[in-house]
Amino acid sequence: MPVIEITDLAHSGVEIFSSLTEAQLRNRKEPEKGIFIVESPKVIRVALDAGYSPVALLCEQKHIEGDASDIIGRCGDIPIFTGCRELLATLTGYTLTRGVLCAMRRPAPQRLTDICAGARRIVVIDGVVDTTNIGAIFRSAAALGIDAVLLTTSSCDPLNRRSVRVSMGSVFLVPWTWIEDINQLHDIGFKTVAMALTDNSIPLDSPILKAEDRRRCKLCRTHPNGPWCRLPKRRSSLCRSLLGTSVICSQGNEHMFVGQWTYVRRAMNICSWGDGHM
Repeated sequence: MPVIEITDLAHSGVEIFSSLTEAQLRNRKEPEKGIFIVESPKVIRVALDAGYSPVALLCEQKHIEGDASDIIGRCGDIPIFTGCRELLATLTGYTLTRGVLCAMRRPAPQRLTDICAGARRIVVIDGVVDTTNIGAIFRSAAALGIDAVLLTTSSCDPLNRRSVRVSMGSVFLVPWTWIEDINQLHDIGFKTVAMALTDNSIPLDSPILKAEDRRRCKLCRTHPNGPWCRLPKRRSSLCRSLLGTSVICSQGNEHMFVGQWTYVRRAMNICSWGDGHM
């Protein structure tokens, strides 16, 4: 593996870390050539463990024999760009990366039928345009054992640099793919529960939902104040989380988290914290 000492961020090959935008990295015209950036040794290790292919590495000189040594050993014959901290610190957000960045090959999108095969609990992210929220939803989904995440094309890219960082690598642990139309889920046997803060929605602990086959029921987040046209036209139920309709949320994520936990707890027979059991 070639170790390349740089003294300028304009060095050829470093632009993927320093100047290319997320859109340029994604490369919509040639998606098979798309890449994304992973920050910090821990998250890079999660990506490698999940089978993602590294393209290039950027790190401080001290990390070559330190925090990045095992990563470098796993990356094969890829360029390793290194420089002093003073130089790399001029990169926007570098102090959040713990000194190591890795460019990785963007995988081909998985098919919806493959993602949903055998899945019991699915989360659909609909129209979430904040990268931090995307990462937080994935982290919550991984923690609660959600089987798959589907994103509408109006949502942010889960492999955005900030999404990956906020998720702490959870985007590599939970299978996910894009979905053009939420109603496609009905065609493969799922019933949909659209989460919305409306007066005619039912609580997640409603007997109506408890009676459903939980292997075929999934949660669909919609914007808390979004219009009815945002909801799946063929939804089976319309519900709200146990937080109620008066809670002000950031894009509804708090309701999504409570909804995921309520649903998973009931489906898996797990006691809540208030029950006095673990």
